[in-house]
Amino acid sequence: MHHLFRTISKIIRRTALLCLALPLATQASLAQGGGRIIYPDPSLAKPQLRQALVRARAEHKRVIIDFGGNWCGDCQVLDIYFHDPSNISLLEQNFEVVDVNIGRYDANQDLAQQYGIPLKLGVPALVVLSPTGKVLYAQTHGEFEKMSKLQSSDVTAFLNEWKPPARSGAKAGR
Repeated sequence: MHHLFRTISKIIRRTALLCLALPLATQASLAQGGGRIIYPDPSLAKPQLRQALVRARAEHKRVIIDFGGNWCGDCQVLDIYFHDPSNISLLEQNFEVVDVNIGRYDANQDLAQQYGIPLKLGVPALVVLSPTGKVLYAQTHGEFEKMSKLQSSDVTAFLNEWKPPARSGAKAGR
């Protein structure tokens, strides 16, 4: 009888532990966007930025550097807003986007510093570059850090404000 009681007691403790762990695991999964990977390996940031600048020069676009992490809920919201039907064509026609993974604030700090981004204010944080790499705008006050409180239209306004000017001689609709 004593053996049965110990076995049942172990089962109850393990069940209780699982009941406590399951909500934490679910919350961690949700915090990572349900597994959606936006930001690639941190080591890819600099080569991807160089490639984006080459494409931007050739296609007369600007470059948006998006500093963030896959764990960041507001970064996930920004990505959803970037891909919103009202923004996707505006984004694709005018910008090359480079998603820079900051890890857990332990990666690509040098790149953030180079472009004037104070990561201590939170992410996502955006930089807009000319095709030659000149900083046109850097979010230095955590403007999109609370992205989940903003709307897709706020991203539309941002993209419209920072898209390149229309080229002279360019046909409408290009």
